[in-house]
Amino acid sequence: MADSTIFDSTIELPMAELKQRAASLIGFERRFARVFANLKQLLAPDELKAWSTIHHGKLLPAIASLADRYPLVILAGDAGTGKTVSAEVIADRMVREMKKEGFFIKLSTRVRGEGLHGQMAQLVNDAFAQLKKLAGKDKLAFLLIDEADAIATSRATAQMHQEEKAAVNTLIQKIDETRELKGRTVVFMSTNRLHFLDEAIVRRAAIVMQFDRPDELERQELLEKELDGVSLTPKELAELVALTGPEVNTGIGYSFSDLRLRLVPEAIALAYPDKPLTFAALKEAVGNMQPSPPIQA
Repeated sequence: MADSTIFDSTIELPMAELKQRAASLIGFERRFARVFANLKQLLAPDELKAWSTIHHGKLLPAIASLADRYPLVILAGDAGTGKTVSAEVIADRMVREMKKEGFFIKLSTRVRGEGLHGQMAQLVNDAFAQLKKLAGKDKLAFLLIDEADAIATSRATAQMHQEEKAAVNTLIQKIDETRELKGRTVVFMSTNRLHFLDEAIVRRAAIVMQFDRPDELERQELLEKELDGVSLTPKELAELVALTGPEVNTGIGYSFSDLRLRLVPEAIALAYPDKPLTFAALKEAVGNMQPSPPIQA
């Protein structure tokens, strides 16, 4: 299968649009700090050795063990919680921090469609071959496998076909081989069903990062950013935050995408083109919709 159908997109990094998106992404700085602190151990081994020598007067035995880690980050959580965009903006920030250029490629969900199981192992091979090709001497390459549970399902699953098991085996082998590139590649895997992923893959992850629906403070921060310029009193904003929380929605709060891509556009549609956006329109929009349902196991 050609590269054009293996990947949904190939993005050159750094990218100005991703830098802007990072500024509006709730919780990004906290997540980036954790990922970068861990992956920099793999991406900049010489700096890590220098740190050990400066602060401990020797190369700590643990430093050698860090080279055995895998440049794999698993992003787990419900739909609409920002996993995919987080992978993109984390990759963009990483190349900026390390003063390098790079590429971000996203494995297409089309290659996992019905009838392609027999080809899956070869497609995984092709994807990692392209990742290796893009990871030049001075460039970083990032691969995102979205909906990873569709390709990396536990081999203990009774209904799994032999071809699917072969694909998982190949994926594990290719993740192992990324260590040979000595920090020039990072693999992101996002999933709504972490418990479906093969145990050997989860064990290899340098980081498993959980993405949840926004809590009260995060909903407030998002609404403040999205509605900057709209005349809302603190009391009205607090009411919108409460109306989109789990307490009044049968235990399920609004996701980030529910707020940004459903609620706010619905309210704008009620006001446009003749009226300004108001609290009344926002409250009516909340009454017209429900939070997206969580992904069921």
